[in-house]
Amino acid sequence: MENKYKEGQVVHAKVNPALKLVIRRYVDRIYYCKVQNDPTRKELVYFEREIEADQASTI
Repeated sequence: MENKYKEGQVVHAKVNPALKLVIRRYVDRIYYCKVQNDPTRKELVYFEREIEADQASTI
């Protein structure tokens, strides 16, 4: 099964649409994301069903 979002794509969590995330990598059906405006912040981890593509920056 191929991942829905690509590395470098901007997404947001469904529970917090205001927080923009950048996909860093995809491993074993888990997305590892960095906060777009704060790259020093701890990485966040989501399943595919928990995130959506950001409409403002669709590839």
